[in-house]
Amino acid sequence: MATLDAISIPTFSDVEDAAARLVGIAHVTPVMTSAHLDMLAGAQLFLKMESVQRGGAFKFRGAYNALSRLDGAAAHHGVVAFSSGNHAQAVALAGRMLGIRATIFMPSDAPAAKQAATRGYGARVILYDRRNDDREAMARRLVEEDGQTLIPPFDHPHIIAGQGTATHELIEQVGPLDRLYVPISGGGLIAGSAIAAAAMCPNCEIIGVEVAGGDRARRSLDANRIVRIDIPDTIADGAQAPQMGPITFTAVRALVHRLTTVTDAALGQAMRLCMERMKQVVEPTGCMGLAAALADAPSGARIGVIISGGNVDPAVYGYIIRTGASA
Repeated sequence: MATLDAISIPTFSDVEDAAARLVGIAHVTPVMTSAHLDMLAGAQLFLKMESVQRGGAFKFRGAYNALSRLDGAAAHHGVVAFSSGNHAQAVALAGRMLGIRATIFMPSDAPAAKQAATRGYGARVILYDRRNDDREAMARRLVEEDGQTLIPPFDHPHIIAGQGTATHELIEQVGPLDRLYVPISGGGLIAGSAIAAAAMCPNCEIIGVEVAGGDRARRSLDANRIVRIDIPDTIADGAQAPQMGPITFTAVRALVHRLTTVTDAALGQAMRLCMERMKQVVEPTGCMGLAAALADAPSGARIGVIISGGNVDPAVYGYIIRTGASA
């Protein structure tokens, strides 16, 4: 296995290639603004609404980019993935569009809406216990037995390049940014976003946002190695990856300027603001960048925020909006 110092990351050309592949396939998601949010932040916020992407999250970009590159034999055998929800739905949807069967390992406590959507796209869903089962080992066993191709949720060059198209698109839509806030779990979105922003907007400060108690990126950078954490107890179910991968860690170490964390209470407040001020349903993980921007955006700056997803169980969403608390 290569050492971390020898790991290569996708290039901006890879992101551009993914963007070309997604033309007419992925939605060109809107950028929303709000005078009220600008007032609260003391800055000009540009919210890239991946919550209305196909499959309800940015994950579709990477999944389609990866699946569309499979050769005939690999496509015939199908794919397997593991995910708490958004990658699951993305792989299932991309597989349906491309005629590739998909098997998805999902945690048994994943939101019911995400499980239902994944099955609805035609995937076979196998549930596991996220705190006790090794999802990667389960998936790799199926790969060995059935010859399917593993499509990991974040640590894969085609996944990362596809996710980077969201920031590529954002900068094309609004022009140069002073700062960009991006959620972090396993790191596919922040890695791709950083690659795109560094090339298109070299003076932009790239901020990675983790949920409090789930700071695997910060701990990894501090230790200069990949650190595995306990599954964080948070309403942000999409930010519960226990560790980064070699490629995403390398990209964050090379390109991200700073990391910050947000609390569940801040996520609940951001979700409510999205609903009240923009009439948008955003999941807790999707609000991580907005929560951070509202807390520490530089005065008067042009701020990009990736709103990463909108897949949230209606009952959980209602409870958070009513109480501002975790369910």
